[in-house]
Amino acid sequence: QVQLEETGGGLVQAGGSLRLSCASSARAFHNYHMAWFRQAPGKEREFVGVISAYGGSTRYEDSVQGRFTISRDNDKKMVYLQMNSLNPEDTAVYYCAGGAVMSTGPREYSNWGQGTQVTVSS
Repeated sequence: QVQLEETGGGLVQAGGSLRLSCASSARAFHNYHMAWFRQAPGKEREFVGVISAYGGSTRYEDSVQGRFTISRDNDKKMVYLQMNSLNPEDTAVYYCAGGAVMSTGPREYSNWGQGTQVTVSS
């Protein structure tokens, strides 16, 4: 069972930045496409972005395009989410997920972390 652990969440003012990290226990981490999702209270889990297994391709949800950047370090088995120009609508629990398909749908991802809370104050 692959374990994923997110860190880096916290409270930030609108306009600020945060960098989330996700550590993986997968032996073959380089085989997994890695995604970030988020879930706000009372809402469904929402796709944020995904990075391909070797990092050559990324895709983002429209509302974060240009503000958020996903990167990965396969040697360290880490994936990152750099979030800039945060606004209160970005407040949510953020999850990293790994899967064999590069998809925007949560059902395509078999491995999930426990999530890290991001709160953006106005």
